[in-house]
Amino acid sequence: MGYQAELDNLSRNRNAYALALSASMGSIFYGWDIGLMGGILSLPSFQHYFGINRMSASAQANLNGNIVSIMQAGCFFGAVSTGYISGRFGRKNPLIISGLIYLIGSIIQTVCGIGSNQLVAIKVLLFSRFLGGFGLGMSTALIPSYVSECTPQAIRGRCTGLIQVSNNIGMMLSFWVNYGSSLHLPSNQMQWRMPFAVQVVPGVIFIFLMLPQPESPRWLVEQKRYDEAAGSLAYAMRSSVDDEVVVATLEEIKADLAGKQKTSILKQFRMMGESRVTALRSFIPSFVMLCQQWTGTNAINYFSPQIFAGLGITGTSSGLFATGIYGLVKVVAVTTTVIFAVEGLGRKMCLLIGGLGQGCMMLWIGGYSAIHPQATIVPASYVSIVAVYLYAVFYCIGFGPNPWVVAGEVAPNHVRTAAMSLAIGVNWLFSFTISRITPNLLEEITYGTFLLFGVCCMLMSAWVYFFLPETKGYALEDIRFLFEKDMMVRALEDAPGGRILPGWTEIDTLWRN
Repeated sequence: MGYQAELDNLSRNRNAYALALSASMGSIFYGWDIGLMGGILSLPSFQHYFGINRMSASAQANLNGNIVSIMQAGCFFGAVSTGYISGRFGRKNPLIISGLIYLIGSIIQTVCGIGSNQLVAIKVLLFSRFLGGFGLGMSTALIPSYVSECTPQAIRGRCTGLIQVSNNIGMMLSFWVNYGSSLHLPSNQMQWRMPFAVQVVPGVIFIFLMLPQPESPRWLVEQKRYDEAAGSLAYAMRSSVDDEVVVATLEEIKADLAGKQKTSILKQFRMMGESRVTALRSFIPSFVMLCQQWTGTNAINYFSPQIFAGLGITGTSSGLFATGIYGLVKVVAVTTTVIFAVEGLGRKMCLLIGGLGQGCMMLWIGGYSAIHPQATIVPASYVSIVAVYLYAVFYCIGFGPNPWVVAGEVAPNHVRTAAMSLAIGVNWLFSFTISRITPNLLEEITYGTFLLFGVCCMLMSAWVYFFLPETKGYALEDIRFLFEKDMMVRALEDAPGGRILPGWTEIDTLWRN
């Protein structure tokens, strides 16, 4: 697609892009915290204020793991709570409420410890991170469904991919806020309170941007509010409610949800097993979210200063600067992927390229760390530092944006609320697990941490190749047809080189018949 065609596309779909951008601002919360907490933990002023610098290495690893992972615990409970809330109150209003909860948690994190001793300060910090995580979990569970349900089919993947773009922008900004705080503020409590305070800003912006946005048309159809649903579709498509495309889309949604309106969340969970196709489509969103976490991305995101130190970059400011560059690389890579690759190469090819690339980089870093455990610079150290940045690039091509796209597309419409709540809950459960065990893994098995994640990346790439069909270009109501017969055959048909595998002629004939 040429430059002028892209501009025309942007102008024609500007309402849909504005809606997706507004909702995706909620994903900045997640990215901001990922980059924020890893940098704050490395600040001597924070370690001194909470007495961390006087603890043993194992005690420090445990407390750091708790401070990071308690937010993921809150996110898990926030995500699973949205099933009932979004089914009853829609997508838009719960999103705004999630932003308010996040703001309250952020403010408490900023002021924790004022007028209290260290023990109370740590307890308040942990509580506020859990509370902020609850709001964050709500938003991450709702945003993929909201965006995929509201945006036109032709740009749905790109719009859903904005979630990961926003995530990485938040991460990058927090990396540089930490670096600036370390470099320019004196080593006192304001040095670590200022980054906490700045995270309030994206929360306020998110709430104000969401206020004028419409409700999900698919939820409105579930409530039999057809006129409002037509209005939401017309807004996203920049047309009238009488437009042929709007009318046809509304009728497709009605047909897909026929007899399934106002289904309770518990009944939706039971309906997830009503047939093989529905069960499979309900399983895939949770599985791709699990895969995203087991690539090891949060191990590097949260603990990148320590990882760079292990590769030879010493000093707090130097480690934070290297981490800031890591965040910048991710923003450029994921933005390029969302604009050009998600709708160009497709979801499957992006996941394959990204997964294999991540696996190779993790295996290199693990191998280097095993051969050269000393934190001194040798020529291979520079290759390993580049490998960390290339890992970020491959993550942004594959398992960064695409699990959100695939999950939002594959989940069946009539159990979407339950399937997406479960998927985001799984995402946060394993985000909690990875962030909790990573400092202990780095302490106990060192280079084995990277080898573990590298092998996981390779295994997940194999699953994508053999079992995941391409979903690009299909309406949400039509994706079920990809899974109704011989899903593995269809997955191989969409895979690079799939047609030259032994026995392909027989498989292809079976599929087409």
